[in-house]
Amino acid sequence: MATRIGRREFLAGTAGAMAVATLPAPAISQSKPVHIGLLTVKTGPLAAGGIHTGGNPAGTKTKTQELVERDHVDMIFGPLAAFELLAITDYAAQAKMPILSLAAAEDMTQRRPNPYFVRASATSSQNMHPLADYAAKELKFKRVITIADDFAFGHEQMAGFQRVFEDAGGRVVKKLWPPLVTPDYTPYLAQISGVDAVVQGFAGSNPLKFMKQYQDQGLKLPVLGGGPAGDEALLKSYGDEAVGMISVSAYTGDLDTPSNKRFIDGIVRDYGNIPGLYAAGLYINGMVAEAALEKTGGKTDDREAFIRALRAVALVDTPRGPFSFDHFGNVVGTFYIRRCERKGDKLVNTTIKTYPKVSQFWTYDEKWFLAQPVYSRDYPPLKS
Repeated sequence: MATRIGRREFLAGTAGAMAVATLPAPAISQSKPVHIGLLTVKTGPLAAGGIHTGGNPAGTKTKTQELVERDHVDMIFGPLAAFELLAITDYAAQAKMPILSLAAAEDMTQRRPNPYFVRASATSSQNMHPLADYAAKELKFKRVITIADDFAFGHEQMAGFQRVFEDAGGRVVKKLWPPLVTPDYTPYLAQISGVDAVVQGFAGSNPLKFMKQYQDQGLKLPVLGGGPAGDEALLKSYGDEAVGMISVSAYTGDLDTPSNKRFIDGIVRDYGNIPGLYAAGLYINGMVAEAALEKTGGKTDDREAFIRALRAVALVDTPRGPFSFDHFGNVVGTFYIRRCERKGDKLVNTTIKTYPKVSQFWTYDEKWFLAQPVYSRDYPPLKS
């Protein structure tokens, strides 16, 4: 479907299984309107991010082909899930279709880079590297158990945490992998003991289910989590089980910048909801696209020139703070350590430490990093 919308409506975000937004070209140019395809979903355990993916890789590829070959879009925003992105990357690269995605698959900007891919959010581990640094150096944790959804995003998150945490002197003593659609975490919660903290890497709505069952089992160990765990869009659905949880994210609602204030005010006004990292990520993709179009005079026909313009974008005032891109098209930006607190009758995240200019390679040498196996369920292996 095609919809003609203005800049404010587009930057406020949209949702649907597949959509085409038609934007007027920037005022500096008389070029044809720009068509942007959106890939997302509304069902399944990851739908909290998709509406804000019970993803289907085969379906995603079909929708991508429709956007490219039928709708003739100039760029695609999405998909959300790593396994969906991996299903379409070869086709999209062959079609020279620019993709601006929130999907965090590591190798999209590492060992198997797509030259038409731009990611302004984070890789799976890019959040977890600073969280591990904070856990080891600030919280002085020595031993942790990790638990995450048993799919690529969970694997890569926990592997990144493990590497940095162990390099800082800590130890991951056990890694637990519930299936993405697990209804009951009790068998996994029963294995948690003898550590300083639990690190969770659940996505979508699963953090809500996990934290509720964690409290119901009477567990008292501190809980740390990735971006989805403490997402502002989920806070209204949490109870006291989330109080004290420490999370890390590329976006935080308490960032005091003009852009973030405009973003939050606009979403609350138009949709009545507090936005989180998924909405912020889509909004920021719109800012990146707009900045690139200004450089090309609104033209997208020369795909090589347009992707160069996208990757050359460096912005200062955005909802996630300042950022730029590395030569793979992945973000180099600020990440925020937050503590969930109750203020009045609401839960909020309070930023307690900021990590600026975080690379996808953390502080490691890029060549060394890329020579290692990609983060996975079993790499790095647990120490005996």
